[in-house]
Amino acid sequence: MVLTKMTLSADTLLTKSLELVSPPSTYAQLSTLIQQANASADDISEVINTDPALTTRLLKIVNSPYYGFPSQINTIARAITIVGTKELIQLVLATSVINAFKGIPSSLINLDEFWRHSLACALTAKHIAKRCNLPATEQFFTSGLLHNIGCLVMYQSMPELAREAINAAQFGQELIYQAERRIFGFDHSEVGEALIKKWRLPESLIEPTRFHHSPELAVNDPMHVAIIHVADIMVTATGEFGHSGDHHVPPLNPVAWQRLQLPADVIPEILHDVAQQLDALTASLQS
Repeated sequence: MVLTKMTLSADTLLTKSLELVSPPSTYAQLSTLIQQANASADDISEVINTDPALTTRLLKIVNSPYYGFPSQINTIARAITIVGTKELIQLVLATSVINAFKGIPSSLINLDEFWRHSLACALTAKHIAKRCNLPATEQFFTSGLLHNIGCLVMYQSMPELAREAINAAQFGQELIYQAERRIFGFDHSEVGEALIKKWRLPESLIEPTRFHHSPELAVNDPMHVAIIHVADIMVTATGEFGHSGDHHVPPLNPVAWQRLQLPADVIPEILHDVAQQLDALTASLQS
């Protein structure tokens, strides 16, 4: 498919990109499986074990310093018992998506820096959710990891226009999503939303991806969106956790911040914890 600027939309860009990137099929199988009331750890293990590379990556992650378990975990079934089904399945999604986008030139974006930023957002979002006493914090990890996934689709499908947006964000005064809207007619949040729908990922990921730069527009789960919005800003503001192509700190939405009801003095504590965990997790997921 040949695209021109005149024919661009988030959906057409996505169609071009998906000619090169396959959806996380193992994750899709697992999502279907766990909806069955009688699905067991052995059933889940059987699906994961059909993908030897994925199995190896998962075992490396659960045996990494990120988790710090005292004894070696040698099987997926054991990993499920120790880590939990929901957490392990989120790791399946994380490692599958990270390994799906491989053909983007380093002259355009350093993927190590991109995923470092994304993983830092994932960890920060999970810590914030814990501080807010919210359940199922693994879903916030996944939202944080994937909130900028639309950038990779744009970088892969239309690298020259993407370079123009990156340069505008790096050397000008625009935020990258503002430059994208000017150059493409839409931004990475719209492309990310389209990807999540196309891949049939959990609906809970849609709003945090679509509205992480405009949390006031969230309708279904404004708290979830507020967490990703604040996590992204916290991570970007440090300047130490990579970047996704943007070199400016987005403005903090005051309503989103107020929604969290977090005292400001917990921010350094959260970022310290993220820094402690990030290297081990990055090394495991990107291997």
